[in-house]
Amino acid sequence: MGSKIKVLIIDDSAVIRTVLTEILNGAGDIEVIGTAPDPLFAKNKLTSLQPDVITLDVEMPRMDGLTFLEELMHTNPVPVLMVSSLTQRACDTTLRALELGAIDYVTKPSIEITQGVEALAHEIIAKVRIAAKARVRFAARGSLPATAAAPATPKASALDTSRMATTDKLIAIGASTGGTQAITEVITQLPASIPGIVVVQHMPPVFTKSYAERLNTMSRVNVKEAEHGDRILRGTAFIAPGGRHMSIRRDGAMYYLELSDGPPVNYVKPAVDVLFRSVARFAGRNAVGVILTGMGEDGARGLKEMREHGALTLAQDEASCIVFGMPKRAIEMDAVDRVLPLSQIPRHILEAL
Repeated sequence: MGSKIKVLIIDDSAVIRTVLTEILNGAGDIEVIGTAPDPLFAKNKLTSLQPDVITLDVEMPRMDGLTFLEELMHTNPVPVLMVSSLTQRACDTTLRALELGAIDYVTKPSIEITQGVEALAHEIIAKVRIAAKARVRFAARGSLPATAAAPATPKASALDTSRMATTDKLIAIGASTGGTQAITEVITQLPASIPGIVVVQHMPPVFTKSYAERLNTMSRVNVKEAEHGDRILRGTAFIAPGGRHMSIRRDGAMYYLELSDGPPVNYVKPAVDVLFRSVARFAGRNAVGVILTGMGEDGARGLKEMREHGALTLAQDEASCIVFGMPKRAIEMDAVDRVLPLSQIPRHILEAL
């Protein structure tokens, strides 16, 4: 057996520290090597403990979790898993943490309902394991906006729309772990005249709405959380709501969105495969499919169906992925036309339109 995954827990709640310690130590391959009530206390332990993963509370006294995370990613990058409550403020903070380099997040377990803790144990353990294998990089200072602001001017070469066809096109994107950053990088480089974009990112309901609103402030395209019956319009990106599958249908020359409450597919809901398969059926060669960073194989089969129906299919390459799971599986299944660094995906989308 290999060495255990070493975890440092940072949370101002003693109860949560205890609960997380019990959950993670019970996994067998994970060991909590230390806990801290706040980032300032944790700083003194980092050098000696050298954790493989840090779990970080969103809101803490003395030092803000985001300030600590930003400093950590500039000086000593370590995979960080945010521990967040499902409040609007916590969601906004968690999304900013993902922009700063956090690998993923888990919902803070309730300290009052034991059953709730048990239900979350599998997710917490799984995400710590994923984080331990994830790629973290030194962050460039000022590389991401600290607050919602007008979109930065993209490179002119990435925004040349002169070759776009006039037929109804569609762009479908799927991602999981690390996907919020990757999707942001892609969409913020696309022009307002882009054909409609449909996106599945594995997130819970409150987060998808917050993510769509945040991304809308950063992009030239309009971004919204999808609603059942939405017409897919040029210059608009639709984010699948957490907890519901999203698919498309075609009525004449127009595409529409359908949301459903079916069972999870590939253990997730929304599932990328559900979206991609519907795009293969109703858009065919008029679509571009993009599979980005993420754990598991959701989206691989759907992307293969898209390719078989004539769509151009793109996958993020291993070097630029936080977790090279979903793209890897799609490549293995011969579902991908082009494997690209994340920075090149917007250009290749535009060249296909």
